[in-house]
Amino acid sequence: MSDNENTPTRTRKPLGLKRSVDAGEVRQTFSHGRVNKVEVEVKRRRKLTKPGAAPADEAAPAPAPAPAPAPEPAPAPAPAPAPKPAPAAKKPAPRKAAPAGETPQERVARLQREAEEDRLRMAEEARRREEEEKQQQLEDEKRRAEENRKAEEAAAKARAEEAEAAAEQAAAEPAAEEQQAEEPSTGTATPAPRKFTPVARPEPKRPAEKKQDGRKQQQQAPASRGGGGAGGDRRRSGKLTVTKALNEDEGRRARSLAALKRHREKERRAHGDGQSKPREKQVRDVIVPEAITVQELANRMAEKGADLVKALFNLGMMVTVNQTIDADTAELLVEEFGHNIVRVSESDIDIQESEADPEETMKPRPPVVTIMGHVDHGKTSLLDALRGTDVVKGEAGGITQHIGAYQITTKSGDKVTFLDTPGHAAFTEMRARGANVTDVVVLVVAADDGIMPQTIEAINHTKAAGVPMIVAITKADKPEANPQKIRERLLEHEVIVEEMSGDVQDVEVSAKTGAGLDELIEKILLQAELLELKARPDRDAEATVIEAQLDKGRGPVATVLVNRGTLKRGDTFVVGTESGRVRALVDDKGQQIKEAGPSMPVEVLGLGGVPQAGDLLSVVENEQRAREVAEYRQEKATEKRTATAPTNLDTMFAGLKSDVIEFPVLVKADVQGSAEAIVTALHNLSNDEIKVRVLHSGVGAITESDVTLAAASKAPIIGFNVRPNAKARQLIARDKVEMKYYDVIYHLTEEIAKEMAGELGPLRIENVVGRAEVKQVFPAGKKDKAAGLLVLEGAIRKGLHARLTREDVIVSATTIASLRRFKDDVDEVRAGLECGVVLADTNDIKAGDNLEVFEVTEQERTL
Repeated sequence: MSDNENTPTRTRKPLGLKRSVDAGEVRQTFSHGRVNKVEVEVKRRRKLTKPGAAPADEAAPAPAPAPAPAPEPAPAPAPAPAPKPAPAAKKPAPRKAAPAGETPQERVARLQREAEEDRLRMAEEARRREEEEKQQQLEDEKRRAEENRKAEEAAAKARAEEAEAAAEQAAAEPAAEEQQAEEPSTGTATPAPRKFTPVARPEPKRPAEKKQDGRKQQQQAPASRGGGGAGGDRRRSGKLTVTKALNEDEGRRARSLAALKRHREKERRAHGDGQSKPREKQVRDVIVPEAITVQELANRMAEKGADLVKALFNLGMMVTVNQTIDADTAELLVEEFGHNIVRVSESDIDIQESEADPEETMKPRPPVVTIMGHVDHGKTSLLDALRGTDVVKGEAGGITQHIGAYQITTKSGDKVTFLDTPGHAAFTEMRARGANVTDVVVLVVAADDGIMPQTIEAINHTKAAGVPMIVAITKADKPEANPQKIRERLLEHEVIVEEMSGDVQDVEVSAKTGAGLDELIEKILLQAELLELKARPDRDAEATVIEAQLDKGRGPVATVLVNRGTLKRGDTFVVGTESGRVRALVDDKGQQIKEAGPSMPVEVLGLGGVPQAGDLLSVVENEQRAREVAEYRQEKATEKRTATAPTNLDTMFAGLKSDVIEFPVLVKADVQGSAEAIVTALHNLSNDEIKVRVLHSGVGAITESDVTLAAASKAPIIGFNVRPNAKARQLIARDKVEMKYYDVIYHLTEEIAKEMAGELGPLRIENVVGRAEVKQVFPAGKKDKAAGLLVLEGAIRKGLHARLTREDVIVSATTIASLRRFKDDVDEVRAGLECGVVLADTNDIKAGDNLEVFEVTEQERTL
């Protein structure tokens, strides 16, 4: 297209070197009288011609048909016949002047009538305008269709002529080559004419048969008039800018990921002869325990849970993926899906004890030393002197009530792990645990106190564990200390020290002055060297829980002692009935570490719950295995807890006749070991008359559920180093639950013993004052009877309790209402004298009966 005066003018010229784009405006008409003007641009098609040939428009024979209006360059989508100008809106008729003498009512009616006429007139004009626009659109569509048809005919003629010309040229080329070959080679060589390969003319884009909307037709019209539809899909929208002109592909829509996947799938099918080969089913060995959920079985088979549920429905079992099925049903499913079944028993689920490590893989480890002894004999002070710390100041009452684990480094660089056990009588389980996980026991005996009950108990625990013992005689700096007497007293319990030709080492130490500490360390290291302590560090860790507690900020925390292997951060483990993943490891100094080797005490964070002290911690391969083992152990623990002894009629009737009073309590402590010790001490307070019933014992703060349970059972809550949370305090105030807080265990046992004694009431003691024999019975008044007595022993007093017996069988228990000697009322009659008595509430008196008079005194009851 060439520029001419018919090209519509624009306010701003497009950026570019040539006028290759014509622009114009298209008026779009929508329903409800809405119109829109869109600025469109028409690109001139690039014409490809042979080198040296004239352009197609300059050639003499124009391929365009005669009737086509070729020389008329219409701007943008402007139609050939000029659109009729829209009829000018009629001016509204001038309003009539108000008639004289018009009333307000007539004026309102006249205005309403005029407004209605105006509305009808405007509606009629809008309808007529809309009909004219529709008519104009129909004419434009007819004209465009005619132009498209003529353009197609012209393009078809041009293709036919080009094909004929190419055929003639191809036929003329062989003749020219033959003629050139016949010419003599003596003359000047004529250059061969250039050969041109005929290029097929690109076919113009054919318009779609379907009716397109007005906007697309308006965009196609200028393209067809501008030289065909080639490259019509590459039109730009909006104005042409330098950036758009330089970046042709910018802003184009990229292929989606789904389209790429479909394309690759088609290629794959094409290479596979159009058929997708089914994948081979992988046969698996499925381990099936005695009970398993449908979803877990589906995971082990690598099948869909819905497929297993469908198969079970076909077998007549209406189950869901979360329900448990037995091993026989699971076997049917495994065989139906083509897998191999491996049956295991319940005991196979649990972690089996691992075999001993090979000798060549083991390396030396630090010794574990447990300090044991009686309460207040200086165990913690001795350990503080060894560690250079002061733990005893933080202990309530000055006594250790938790088992502590520490590791020290000696002057020579050797490491020694110490376990500090409580010495109070209630902490028997802690001392037993300390003796079971230790290598060497240091028996602490105070030189000024001697052998005490817990000292004897520590000796027995040490002998039962079969570990060597070192006797540390503390408080040797006191003037009243007598270490030789301690050595002699130890002979009574078969502990013979080296000074008395025995094999037990002893050392006199003083935590206050530091005397004897180096000698104690040397003897511990010597004993450890004799034991040749070794462990394998490069394996999955095994550890023993020394203590466990529920921390408010960190959750369940367990203090463990690594037996063998290396415990690392991120390991998955099982401990007792709980499973977890190591989130953090904290040493005895409060610093976080990445791993803990053998004989190292650490705090482990990341447990699912608070384990029992003494449980074994084992590292497993994955979380699924850990959960499986923990669930199995929980089921076994529940079965053991809920199992009842076989009953018979004798036990049932004995329970019905039992007059034992139950004293319910609820115990919450800060650590697991303290809770165990408190429960054991409370059970030891029980006797034949009153029995302690522990409703619940646990670790951590007192919660709402604890208060609810205590309120329902009317039981006091015993808090040992713990307090209730905010919501629990509100429930306590509302339900009036009795709370008892303690931080020293012997205070707790004393108070609970007094409470239990108060529950029984005061102790009633009977003292026999005198005995008498009934000689004769006399009437006394209309109803009562008087008994003539001979006092045999003691004295008879008025108002005392009396028992009337007949042939050593109690007939009645009553009191003496009246006592007379002859006709006088007296208060007391002594032995050898006669008297008359009237008994209250009984007249069943016969000669020969015996009367026993006694008084009752009440004393404070103790347990």
